[in-house]
Amino acid sequence: MPIHYVGRTEPQRDSVSVNPLFAQPGETAVPRNRMPDHEMPPDTAYQIVHDEAMLDGNARLNLATFVSTWMEPQAAQLYSETYDKNMIDKDEYPQTAQIEERCVRMLADLWHAPGETVGTSAIGSSEACMLAGLAFKRRWRNRRLAEGKSVDKPNLIMSSAVQVVWEKFCNYWDVEPVYVPVTLDNPGLTAETMLAYVNENTIGVVAILGVTYTGAYEPVKEIAAALDDLQARTGLDVPLHVDGASGAMIAPFLQPDLEWDFRLERVHSINTSGHKYGLVYPGLGWVVWRSREYLPDDLVFHVSYLGGDMPTLAINFSRPGAQVLLQYYNFLRLGRGGYYRVQKACQDVAVHISSAVAAMEPFELLTDGTDIPVFAWRLNDGYTTKWDLSDLSERLRHHGWQVPSYPMPADIEDVTVMRVVVRNGLSMDLAQLFIHDLERSVEYLDGLSGPLPKELGKTASGFHH
Repeated sequence: MPIHYVGRTEPQRDSVSVNPLFAQPGETAVPRNRMPDHEMPPDTAYQIVHDEAMLDGNARLNLATFVSTWMEPQAAQLYSETYDKNMIDKDEYPQTAQIEERCVRMLADLWHAPGETVGTSAIGSSEACMLAGLAFKRRWRNRRLAEGKSVDKPNLIMSSAVQVVWEKFCNYWDVEPVYVPVTLDNPGLTAETMLAYVNENTIGVVAILGVTYTGAYEPVKEIAAALDDLQARTGLDVPLHVDGASGAMIAPFLQPDLEWDFRLERVHSINTSGHKYGLVYPGLGWVVWRSREYLPDDLVFHVSYLGGDMPTLAINFSRPGAQVLLQYYNFLRLGRGGYYRVQKACQDVAVHISSAVAAMEPFELLTDGTDIPVFAWRLNDGYTTKWDLSDLSERLRHHGWQVPSYPMPADIEDVTVMRVVVRNGLSMDLAQLFIHDLERSVEYLDGLSGPLPKELGKTASGFHH
């Protein structure tokens, strides 16, 4: 969520025009940046907001975001009936709290937890990552204090392709981020590149199941094996967290034999986004620990309800409970078979589009959508001097498509890529329309007589959600 600094104003008039067809007599404008002096009819307020929101992009044509933009009507009805529930008020909404616990158990089972476990919902996968990182730091700190050792230089190891939430975690909780360099040949964390950075101050390692930049899985099993071997050789016991914001709701269905989860003893915790491939509207993440021992008790708060005890774990306080109910709805509604069909349909569309992109002369495919239904490509060196991927992204907007172009992470930031995220709702028919519009856009750009002008200081945008 961006910060909006006070004093920055929109490059527009200070008032919002009100259409006289639905305004009261004399009500032709309302202030843009301060509260109106008087109230207005609800229909007028609705229409003003509705008309401005209408200017946002078409969610069905947004190939940039991972976040779910559609649920079926029954889910929308459930949402409208439960949006007033506050997840933190477990004494007031005990059944919602019980349903949250059921979802945690379902995820733990999906991820092959060996026995009694613990977990929680969160406002999004970012908060879930923060909680997992806090558990790493607290367990490391407690162990170091018990051994009489210093606790002033904790570090966390991850690839430079990691999502920005981990940078935030390290910043907010005074942990040194150790970014392992990536290359085009190895655009993520590997066992070989990671080991050189591990030391006694390492609180943990983060592996990504679905890198934001490319959609590729990092090799969790190999990373876990390297950490197992490190402990056998040196005694250093370094835990592993899997950031499965997207992949943790893909791999169990599409790659069930892939070992990345609690089947690996080195994996202490896993997070995922309920509002990405969990197929729920925005505002929901999950984190599950392999067993209770990996979540320090002093991070858990206890509230009583109905004469019983309800443990809570959160950075945020008040937050919606409706999304938890929507997740439970999806688990019941789809089951494993339904999730497989939805995710497989997304993957089929992703592979179809990526195959078409690969066949086009200007492009080199980096990933093909066979991990999570996300793929990326770059412009072939020397293909043209008249346009680049940012021009192509802008041209696709003329057809309504939102497709990001952005630089790769540190160490290979001189490489610009485009990425397509295939979500539930992007049908084969829409995919074929996108391919057609992509071909038309390339044809238009190739036909230019010279390079397109660039705005000074304008840089490619990244889409990290």
